[in-house]
Amino acid sequence: MKNIFQDLKRKDHKRYLGGLDVFKYIGPGLLVTVGFIDPGNWASNFAAGSEFGYSLLWVVTLSTIMLIVLQHNVAHLGIVTGLCLSEAATKYTPKWVSRPILGTAVLASISTSLAEILGGAIALEMLFDIPIIWGAILTTLFVSIMLFTNSYKKIERSIIAFVSVIGLSFIYELFLVEIDWPAATAGWVTPSFPKGSMLIIMSVLGAVVMPHNLFLHSEVIQSHEYNKKDDASIKKVLKYELFDTLFSMIVGWAINSAMILLAAATFFKSGIQVEELQQAKSLLEPLLGSNAAIVFALALLMAGISSTITSGMAAGSIFAGIFGESYHIKDSHSQVGVLLSLGIALLLIFFIGDPFKGLIISQMILSIQLPFTVFLQVGLTSSRKVMGDYVNSRWSTFVLYSIAIIVSALNIMLLFS
Repeated sequence: MKNIFQDLKRKDHKRYLGGLDVFKYIGPGLLVTVGFIDPGNWASNFAAGSEFGYSLLWVVTLSTIMLIVLQHNVAHLGIVTGLCLSEAATKYTPKWVSRPILGTAVLASISTSLAEILGGAIALEMLFDIPIIWGAILTTLFVSIMLFTNSYKKIERSIIAFVSVIGLSFIYELFLVEIDWPAATAGWVTPSFPKGSMLIIMSVLGAVVMPHNLFLHSEVIQSHEYNKKDDASIKKVLKYELFDTLFSMIVGWAINSAMILLAAATFFKSGIQVEELQQAKSLLEPLLGSNAAIVFALALLMAGISSTITSGMAAGSIFAGIFGESYHIKDSHSQVGVLLSLGIALLLIFFIGDPFKGLIISQMILSIQLPFTVFLQVGLTSSRKVMGDYVNSRWSTFVLYSIAIIVSALNIMLLFS
């Protein structure tokens, strides 16, 4: 006992790697997570739940598994090489390969920004009766100010707060409804393709596994100076990054699932098909009370703002990478990428007649571009020239190419559906 007390007085204990260390590595994953709980997801998930009940929950499960594998793999690229996906593509692949893929990735980020800005505008209309166009302008201005004035760490803190609000909002709403848990459990693990569901399936897939997030994750990893030169440091960081990715993606899976559960338990059960997010709020009010409707709108606003920030950052990263540069908001290439994404998206909103349909189609466009980004990523991380000793194993390469093939096959099914 005496020895214990003497030991307690010591101040020179060896420092061990403890549980708190993991919090140094939390951030990049959550920054990416907000991309797949964006307003495009809301539209796709509420359409899926209201029209098909619990039967399309499996798409969220499959998409999240794919996302965990892909996000960890692309973060692996950033940690080992010190390059984001766009920079690595420019450095290691011929221009005739990299330029078309990166060009379509910029277009995908514009499609993403369109959904995010539109979501923020819809939320402002719900809360304050601000017209969609003015709401879109206000959302774009606010996000531009955040992007051009804040550092990564400040943005990460904001987005972690936003994700927390969104998550707590849906936990609150789920307590107000009666979920058919046996049907939901079956829906999570049993693939089904109800008649007329392919557009929604592809929208949910594109809303979860988003190409711009692959570029963003490999870039954000650089802001934490994760790239290390010695093997021990790289292995340590890879371990914690995997935890960050798993934790963040599971949070995203839970929130996306909650949206479908809420829509299935309220709208599908009542035979109501949701065709716009404003309708979802107005229908929730008599079903669940005014508080639920306000919480719904506030969470949508948080999702719109935070995901617009990440889509703008991704566009800046992709565009800068085309010129062999990393993302930095004070660099002209990054600035042009951000302004292209947000500016063109805002302009397109002026010509959209049906905002809800626009959200769903924007997500479908992401799923069409996704195979090109995945094949590029897997080609790079499977190259010993790029990755050295950290090249993908044969098993990892097989799994990653399988994911690319599955996404491609689903796109083909959509074309012939």
